[in-house]
Amino acid sequence: MFRHRTGSVTEELQLVPPSKLAIEDVSKTFQAATGKVLALDHVNLQVNEGEFVCLVGPSGCGKTTLLNIIAGLEKPDNGSVRADGKPVTSPGRDRLVMFQEPALFPWLDVFGNVLFGLKLKPNLTNKDRRDVAKYYLELVGLTRFEHANIHELSGGMKQRAALARALAPNPRVLLMDEPFAALDALTREQLYGDLQRIWKERKKTIVFVTHNVREAACLGERVLLFSPHPGRIQEEFIVDLPRPRDINSVDLAGYATKIIRSLRKFSEEQREDGR
Repeated sequence: MFRHRTGSVTEELQLVPPSKLAIEDVSKTFQAATGKVLALDHVNLQVNEGEFVCLVGPSGCGKTTLLNIIAGLEKPDNGSVRADGKPVTSPGRDRLVMFQEPALFPWLDVFGNVLFGLKLKPNLTNKDRRDVAKYYLELVGLTRFEHANIHELSGGMKQRAALARALAPNPRVLLMDEPFAALDALTREQLYGDLQRIWKERKKTIVFVTHNVREAACLGERVLLFSPHPGRIQEEFIVDLPRPRDINSVDLAGYATKIIRSLRKFSEEQREDGR
């Protein structure tokens, strides 16, 4: 990809060991206009090094809240989160978040956005940072658009740029909060393939939040079904399919059907309990 790299660039692009995450007895309550809402209720979860885990469930089941706690953006009321045995108490460069909205800086071009996250890397020269940024733009297929303005990009291209920016500091964990929800079906399918390839190449631990059951079955090694009010992990599904996976495949549809059945069954039980 780059024939001539300085030692620091080669070191920066090396594969860092992915993190192991331990979520232990995590609970979180929010104050709403109608009273207190128990968003998470004693959630326990282990995520192995380099694992791709998808959290799926209806709105209000605490998926994003848990992601924010893992990122260090929110603190749990009870319980703890550990990354490689170390308590997570604040945001860190080892855990980066990719949101549904790309949140790119409109006053910077594509290259400048990817470069932005590298400015705090003390061991890199300006040339090193530029080389690293170019590497990740090539990885997500945006080399031709590196000097494009953000408003000139399609929705899919904006998310590719956001992905490159999140990957550039070489985090050990990538936290993804419905990053493809606002995109059209064709663009989403292209990004499913890209993300699987990048995960295989860069060996990150990924925790991915989605409402889309097929998306979860396409991307995740494990799919965790959340129940709402309060938010709990209701069921776990192991997706044993080869990669790259096609979201339209019959085998994948079978896994998605199992997850949907469990979701419907639980929703019906909740309605009956609420009568």
